[in-house]
Amino acid sequence: MSDPIARYREWFNDAAAKGGQDPKAVFLATVNALGHPSSRVVLVQSFDERGFVFFTNLLSEKAREIAAHPEVSMSVFWPLLERQVCIEGRAAPVTDAEADAYFATRPRESQIGAWASKQSQTLASRALLEAGVRDADARFAGRPVPRPPFWGGFRVVPHAIEFWSARPGRLHERELFEREGSQAWTMRLLFP
Repeated sequence: MSDPIARYREWFNDAAAKGGQDPKAVFLATVNALGHPSSRVVLVQSFDERGFVFFTNLLSEKAREIAAHPEVSMSVFWPLLERQVCIEGRAAPVTDAEADAYFATRPRESQIGAWASKQSQTLASRALLEAGVRDADARFAGRPVPRPPFWGGFRVVPHAIEFWSARPGRLHERELFEREGSQAWTMRLLFP
């Protein structure tokens, strides 16, 4: 297969059908202003030929790191399938319309939580967070919860995608797809 996005979709669907894991969960790695790496799990809510989209508080550590250094990497491991995908690319903000559309699909409690959480900031006590939830819930009682202005998403536009499949004797299969600019993808095999 010469299209890595189509391959990702196939593997994603296999993982979803297998069950026992969240196929949307990926590790996102960023670097801070000092060059120190950090990683965390995010959920890729959509993907297509333009890239892989996740959402977050735009004041969070990951959002601040992306603003300073937009080159990121993502990796997903589907252990029940013995498959892994590693993605390298540049993160860019999604449009307000995209963020609004996704935010509207979230459960109300998650929408309220987005207003109440000052993601990545120091929390003096759990009670403070719970009070913020109660305040936000009261503020939007009886009406739809709008997307906070400090909440949005990023699209990781890939320039490299590696597909890894486990094979006997640790002779794993590795296929690396690379793209320069808007050119077509090229693929090469890698030693395991």
